[in-house]
Amino acid sequence: MFLFRRGTARLTPIQAHQRTTGGAVVLLDVREQAEWNTGHAPDAVHAPLSRLAAGTALPAAAEGRPLVVVCRSGHRSQQAAKLLTGRGIEAVDVKGGMNAWAAAGLPVVDARGSSGRIT
Repeated sequence: MFLFRRGTARLTPIQAHQRTTGGAVVLLDVREQAEWNTGHAPDAVHAPLSRLAAGTALPAAAEGRPLVVVCRSGHRSQQAAKLLTGRGIEAVDVKGGMNAWAAAGLPVVDARGSSGRIT
């Protein structure tokens, strides 16, 4: 069963937030560690694109679940979604990335769980 309509290329941040609330769909953040540390969505799972591209497995929290992929501006997340769908994983990306997420007023936390920022 696909939660995303085939051919769905991108979601807005609001759509991504709605789809990932409740845990059936995972928000996968593919930015590098320093970017993640300064600000990410509270329930996101972290897996840098550099590691995914090198063949590293998904984190256990993302295994076998549909993914909404996010980065800073939307470029890396598009690459990651394409890479993941090529591996048979259901994935779409967030248009505008975490920049658009924060601009939409959606929550951002840092590595300590405090109010974060997007860098």
